[in-house]
Amino acid sequence: MRANEPAPAAAQEDSVTRLRPHLKTRFLKSMKAISGATLPPGFRSTFLDGLTPREIKMALVAARLERISAHQILQQEGDRAVRLWLLLTGRVAVYRLADNGDKVFLRWGVPGDTFGLATILGLPERYIVTIEAVREGSLLAWDIASSRALALRCPNLNKAVNAVVANYLEGLVNVLGTYAFQPAEQRLAHVLVESARQLGRNGHEGVELELTNEQLAVAARMTVFTATRKLRKWQGQGILTKRRGRIVLPSLSCFEGVAKAPGT
Repeated sequence: MRANEPAPAAAQEDSVTRLRPHLKTRFLKSMKAISGATLPPGFRSTFLDGLTPREIKMALVAARLERISAHQILQQEGDRAVRLWLLLTGRVAVYRLADNGDKVFLRWGVPGDTFGLATILGLPERYIVTIEAVREGSLLAWDIASSRALALRCPNLNKAVNAVVANYLEGLVNVLGTYAFQPAEQRLAHVLVESARQLGRNGHEGVELELTNEQLAVAARMTVFTATRKLRKWQGQGILTKRRGRIVLPSLSCFEGVAKAPGT
């Protein structure tokens, strides 16, 4: 074996067994991070786009890969921010909880989105939104120590965070405008259009959305009864088709028109 050639796996395992228990645990965790923190082919992220290839490599080495399941609460507003995380696969819903317990929907989270940015700050911070997994998937996570170490080692990290925050603020302004000024039918049409752009999959009948009436009702801030009634109306008009667990939109133009129409 050459001097610079890495030791075989068996030799590495022997060396691990000679480590002190706490060092062995840390070593195994780091090896798991290196082997598990990989990006899917063609993966894009506003957060990672702001980093250099060297900084991305450092971030991946420090990350922990986690699997998530549907309906899992990934962070709860008011809790101490303990991790920075990047969604790799799956889909999440971002919302605030009203005083009466209702969910105030803010946006969908899709692969490439980053959350828990407060962990990079020097002072203890708390999550300001609740995030729930809508579909099973995976994420990369960095604890407080790892995320702050990255902030020191990656000069472009602050720029990447600013880009993410700017995108979120723009989306929040749009959401507030929708809730404040649009009636129910416009809100639901707006949610369908934005969901189709973010989550839709092109099928032979049109854009397919894996969303339930309950999820659409929460996103459009209305009752399930109202959402169901309006969806049936559009289905009767032939501009929407309901399938088991999904909605098919033959064309977005009709809903774009409804979303923009004054006083619908």
